[in-house]
Amino acid sequence: MSEMFCFQCEQTVGGKGCTRVGVCGKSPEVAQLQDEITAALITLARALDGQPADPKMEALFMDALFMTITNVNFDPEANAAMRDRILEAAVAAGGANTYRPEDLFHGDTDIVSLRSTLLFGMRGMAAYAAHARVLGHTDPEVSAWFQKGMKALGEDHTIEGWLDLIMEFGMVNLACMKLLDAANTGAYGHPEPTRVSVTRHKGPFIIVTGHDLRDLKMLLEQSEGQGVNIYTHGEMLPATAYPELKKHAHFRGHFGTAWQNQQKEFADLPGVVLYTTNCIMPPRPSYIQHLVTTGEVGWPGVPHIAADEAGHKDFSGIIQQALELGGWTEEVPGDYELTTGFGHHTVLSVADKVLAAVESGQLRHIFLVGGCDGAKLGRDYYTEFVEKAPQDTLVLTLACGKFRFNHLQDRMGDIGGIPRLLDMGQCNDAYSAIHVALALAEKLNCGVNDLPLSLVLSWYEQKAVCILLTLLALGIKNIRLGPTLPAFVSPTVLNVLVEKFGLTPISTPEEDLKALAG
Repeated sequence: MSEMFCFQCEQTVGGKGCTRVGVCGKSPEVAQLQDEITAALITLARALDGQPADPKMEALFMDALFMTITNVNFDPEANAAMRDRILEAAVAAGGANTYRPEDLFHGDTDIVSLRSTLLFGMRGMAAYAAHARVLGHTDPEVSAWFQKGMKALGEDHTIEGWLDLIMEFGMVNLACMKLLDAANTGAYGHPEPTRVSVTRHKGPFIIVTGHDLRDLKMLLEQSEGQGVNIYTHGEMLPATAYPELKKHAHFRGHFGTAWQNQQKEFADLPGVVLYTTNCIMPPRPSYIQHLVTTGEVGWPGVPHIAADEAGHKDFSGIIQQALELGGWTEEVPGDYELTTGFGHHTVLSVADKVLAAVESGQLRHIFLVGGCDGAKLGRDYYTEFVEKAPQDTLVLTLACGKFRFNHLQDRMGDIGGIPRLLDMGQCNDAYSAIHVALALAEKLNCGVNDLPLSLVLSWYEQKAVCILLTLLALGIKNIRLGPTLPAFVSPTVLNVLVEKFGLTPISTPEEDLKALAG
């Protein structure tokens, strides 16, 4: 077996790097192809050399970076085709000095660390930009930065130069997240607090997992009146709170929990699962024949639904497959309901109540406990942290890490009519949390670091990396990060982050609660 090297996600072997096969299931062949894709993008950026890129070229950068995120595309043919498209584009742009993939993760340890941090952040931002782009929203600064950033990856910089680039990137990613927020809310309305059923209803069904709201909307429209129920899974849960999505009567609720549990949850499933973005796990024989991918996602042998030139996707095949499978034969009531939909529009509508509760002493502290979930041991910390948070504190949450504790919502109660646990949405909705923090600081005429607010984050993949870089670029300090620190952050770079931003690894729930809220 040929060797590989990948240390871009939290579950990497030994906290150092996957060298034989990815813990995610990525083969050495795909790992090498994705390094070649990255090197080809650097070569293309060199060939363009700052020339304005047309929309198709911008989309190429976004899609290529997106498909190299952890748990997105495992198909060698798709990865090879993407590499070849990029190299052809580089030749068409006039050619350039070819960047070698073996140079990505070799060299001075600290430079490799900083280069990797920027690269992985850009991969995360590519996902957000791609979701906005399919809804017709682009930002020239965001689009141009992919070319600028990839070109910078192939250049020499001092440690200070790399840090400047990373901070600049963090602010560009803030603009990208704002762009995505405008795209989603513009298309589907502002999320509303919504009670979501986890009941399994009798009959045929399709489960939609991933993050892409436009794919879900197209499926809901095409399956209307067809006798097929639609459920969300994983990070798609917050989609149930958008007015333009939840108006469909056959949009029945949510199935399952976070992405890493799908091998168990999808076993022998009598329905179809549509993967719209990252989070695909190596499928098992009991359900692989019921899977379909779209967008940047790919798995060898799994059917893929591509968009036409207008962006339309034909889901009639999976609707028919769901009907033929028949679905569940009886109703299975859920043990609880979930509540989501507390985006910035909703939270800021009660900002005065929140501030009044702070001033009266009714509300002592707010915790943002959000980020990725994962299979690695240590993530029970987040469940315990939320369970042990004092009654006079609020917990904001977003991304799939919330599945560690969102079933506790009803038990946690409220403060002055405000639920103590507020689900702000997907990782794609991180802008909501940042917007709320900045708005509260403005209302109190103070800095974000002066708010009674603490960030306790869990990370897994590259979208979490770009969010963290945005928080650091905004100057937000004393973030707790876990369950482990990134393998690609060298000791020297970590020391810089600790000294400049107070970035701290999680310890125990009790110790961190005491340190953060006294």
